[in-house]
Amino acid sequence: MAPDGPGRIFLLSPADCSGERARQVMSPHARFPLAMRLRDGGAPLGEVMSFMSALYFRGKLTYARAFASPPGAVFVITPNAGLLLADRPVTLAELRRFARGDVAAIRPGYRRPLVASAQTLAGLLPRDAQVVLLGSVATDKYVGPLMPVLGGRLVFPPVFAGVGDMRRGALLLRAVRAGVELDYAPLRGVVHGPRG
Repeated sequence: MAPDGPGRIFLLSPADCSGERARQVMSPHARFPLAMRLRDGGAPLGEVMSFMSALYFRGKLTYARAFASPPGAVFVITPNAGLLLADRPVTLAELRRFARGDVAAIRPGYRRPLVASAQTLAGLLPRDAQVVLLGSVATDKYVGPLMPVLGGRLVFPPVFAGVGDMRRGALLLRAVRAGVELDYAPLRGVVHGPRG
C-alpha cells in the first residue's frame, strides 16, 4: 500500500461527493473528457476530486505531489473505502458509492474502512515517517479515526488553523510555486471539536 523507505506520506480530506460538481461529473449526459473517462473505465481519484472541489483539493493534491517522499505517497480519505492512492483509477460505480457515504467519525461505514486502511499503512511505514493530514482538524471526523492508529506520526500544518478552504488551497499552491514546504506540528494533544 505504501512505498518503501522513510519519508512523508500525505492524507487528503475528500471533496464533497454529493455536491453539484459531483453530480455534473456523474451525469450520464455529461460530454466533457473527465466524465467520459469515468464512464469508460475510470479516472484517477485525485483528478476526479480536484474537479469536484476546485481550488482547495487541487491545492492539496498539487502540494502533496510536490513534497511526498517517496513520490506518489499521496492518499485520499474516502467516504466509505478508507484510504486510496490519489493516482488510483476510480469508476463511476465507486464514485456513486462515495456519494452515498457519510464522512462522520460515528458512522461505521466510514470509520471502519478508514481505520483498517490506516492500520495497513501504519504497518508498512518506517517509524520515522511522518503522515501529514491536509484536512480539517477542527472536528473529529479525520483525527478521531486516525490518531489512535498513527499516533505521533500524524502531523498537520498549523498555518491551516482558522483559515478557510479557498485560502488554504491558494496557500498550498503558493508554497509549491516557491518550492518551500510548510511547517508541521503533531496532532497529538490538539483539541478538536465534537465527533462528527
